[in-house]
Amino acid sequence: MLQAIGLTSAPRRKLPPVVDDLTFEARPGQVTALLGAAGSGKTTVLRLMLGLEPGRGVTYFRGHPLHRITHPAREVGALLGDVPGHPARTARGQLRMLCAAAGVPAGRANDMLDLVGLADLGDQRLSTLSRGMDRRLGLASALLGDPHALLLDEPADGLSPRENSWVYGVLRGHAARGGTVLYTTRDAKEAARTADRVVTIDDGRLVAEQEAAEFARTRLRPRVAVRTPHAARLAALVTREARAARRSVEVVTEGGSHLSVYGSDCAQIGETAFRHGIPVHRLADEIGDTGPAPAPERPAAPLSPSASGRGENEAEGPATSPSPTRPPNPATPAGPTTVPGPPSTPGPPLPPLPLRPARSPLHPLRYELHRLLGTRTALLTATAVLVASMAISVLLARRGSATLPALLAAWPDILPLPPAAFGAGLLGAIAFGEEFRYPALAAARGTVPRRVGLLLAKLIVSAATALLLGALVVVADAEALRLVYGEDLLRVPEKWGSMAASWSGLTVGCAWAGLLGAGVFRATAPGVAAVLAVPVLVAPVAQEMVLTPSVRSVAGLPGRLREVAWLQWPHEIDRWLVAAVRVAAQPVGTALALSLCALLCAYLFVGFRRSVHR
Repeated sequence: MLQAIGLTSAPRRKLPPVVDDLTFEARPGQVTALLGAAGSGKTTVLRLMLGLEPGRGVTYFRGHPLHRITHPAREVGALLGDVPGHPARTARGQLRMLCAAAGVPAGRANDMLDLVGLADLGDQRLSTLSRGMDRRLGLASALLGDPHALLLDEPADGLSPRENSWVYGVLRGHAARGGTVLYTTRDAKEAARTADRVVTIDDGRLVAEQEAAEFARTRLRPRVAVRTPHAARLAALVTREARAARRSVEVVTEGGSHLSVYGSDCAQIGETAFRHGIPVHRLADEIGDTGPAPAPERPAAPLSPSASGRGENEAEGPATSPSPTRPPNPATPAGPTTVPGPPSTPGPPLPPLPLRPARSPLHPLRYELHRLLGTRTALLTATAVLVASMAISVLLARRGSATLPALLAAWPDILPLPPAAFGAGLLGAIAFGEEFRYPALAAARGTVPRRVGLLLAKLIVSAATALLLGALVVVADAEALRLVYGEDLLRVPEKWGSMAASWSGLTVGCAWAGLLGAGVFRATAPGVAAVLAVPVLVAPVAQEMVLTPSVRSVAGLPGRLREVAWLQWPHEIDRWLVAAVRVAAQPVGTALALSLCALLCAYLFVGFRRSVHR
């Protein structure tokens, strides 16, 4: 059972809320259509239910709000708009990344591609998929964790009739296995044809909550559509003849030359027009939407027949009434089921997921690796950094004034950061910036989650990437210098340990600065700005603090730490502690430490504040 209670969106700029105190329910074993015109608030309703939109109210998924569900991907699957994936990522790579987020086996991605008929297109990039393929991939993403409830926004919008029939066949099959399906639509005839229950809203308020058969009877009345240049005269004649014959006929004028006649048929209207010499340009039986019902209705029966609607019929004959069909029993076990509704071929049945749930709804490290390696962004960035570093290193060595550490790091005085540190910061900023631009986790958590596990995974992966990039740069610069200038230029420095620690701290610190900056401001550009702010803004301040003459000294710090520590470490570690203190005492090291502390505090504060407001 899916229950939405008191959903109200937050008003903006003194405007009325888009959704106002909306309460309805969607039952298991049924397909529920959320019907409304464009701008009525249908999409906002789904976003409120998933926690994507600020507002009031609560949505219960089988008795639990979404933020209290341990494994959300196994409870609700959502599809809002296009698939929120990086355009350069493949369909199979997108699903594998979502498998890691949902805590399901990676082989589930291939099963879902088979289910939606994209097995041969798994290596296609998302940017090359057609509208129909994108809808299929979106359904695969929503069904990945075998959820009980499906929330879909206009799932068949822009599709061909064949694709439309396929989509609603999949939804009907999910409901037949006892699942709950809620989708939005603006087409009343489509809602009557494909849903078991119709919830109608207008301007964000509930208008009616009806079974499909009742909805078709009250909202989709058969009518005769007439177009004639003498509409007013024909309307008066039809009304007068109906009164004389004591027939219940309603004539509605829709524009200057259009009439809608209820309670009659094409033959009677045509004969009336012929007898009085009135030309008729169009005469057709059709099913029309007569507007919202006058008051909300809440039938008490849990299951009732669903109606199959029809489109226009240009034949000269009365329209047939909707033919009800009995929906499947929600207690029917999963398996091959004959599903009423449009024909579809949703693919082979999926193998069941393990009954034992995963230890975490989000496997952060595996997810982050899929995110990093799923596109060529990291490879292109690393290639650009290596080429720039080797060119700068060779040019610096030609001048003869640069020291060996500066040559290996390719760091001239005119640059605020070496290419490797800036590249590490850029990759760190993309790690969170890509999440907010292409929110792959939106379907499972309602937004990009500010979880400790996800943050730690990004910190670990970005640090490892930064260290690898820094090591590759040093090796590539050394080989370039040896190739151009020979072996005489290269020699192992005496304090290579402290230099390596300083270089590692610089690259990792820049990566973390970019990561936290993008996480705080929810975009890549602020993360890159946070990286550049360290040497440009913070480092000069730190330099003044460090270079100022001091009256106190930290000499003997390792020995004093040994006295207060309960664990006695070997004396060889004292040398590494002194080296770490010297690295931290450098202006850039101090600036990085201060920046990282400030960004981490801001990230935690923003995450806590948003979780409280939610």
